[in-house]
Amino acid sequence: MVKSYYGVLGVARNATEEEIRRRFRKLAMEKHPDRFVGPAKRDAEREFQDLTEAFNVLTDAERRRTHDLELHRAGGPGRPGAAASGDKGQLLKTYLTRGVQAYKEGNYGSAAESFEAATRTDAESSQAWYNLALTFSRQERLLARAASAIERACELEPMKPAYLKLAGRLFARAGQPARARRYLEEALSWGGPDAEVEKFLGELRAEPKARRGLFGKGT
Repeated sequence: MVKSYYGVLGVARNATEEEIRRRFRKLAMEKHPDRFVGPAKRDAEREFQDLTEAFNVLTDAERRRTHDLELHRAGGPGRPGAAASGDKGQLLKTYLTRGVQAYKEGNYGSAAESFEAATRTDAESSQAWYNLALTFSRQERLLARAASAIERACELEPMKPAYLKLAGRLFARAGQPARARRYLEEALSWGGPDAEVEKFLGELRAEPKARRGLFGKGT
């Protein structure tokens, strides 16, 4: 199997040389072996070597053309796009990892950018859409986009209780109690008893309008 240097650096196949250089500088600072000790240092040395090799190939026009040809050929007869698929998977993983890290750090703008890039890389990734919805939900002005994203995640994976619960939460906040109830009922159907969901469902059924908060305080 041909190693994708685009995947190693986490850049798109059509990335410009400047984009590749910027990405390499960022990763080189984060992954430099001098920042680690013990077994972690050995792992960092191997990873740094891979990063350097990828950078050297992708910033050399001739070597990059050869690498692109190798990736294309790797699909093999009857398997067109196989290499591109593997490259896409690595890129998706990179965007998701970046987004999760930014979200944990409270940098929701950067997190949203990474998760949006993940959905563009693979529009069938329910995880990317779920994380995008969760990130958008941190800002009231983006509530409609959050609801749209979680709806897509639930379409792709309709039996996932975590997705269904978030959908119920977001549509309740958006003032759509009927849709909120539907998602929460589905969450109970697939996930089993959940005291918090059952409590809020009771409140939604008793009130003509959804309350702003779900499971206590709103997001």
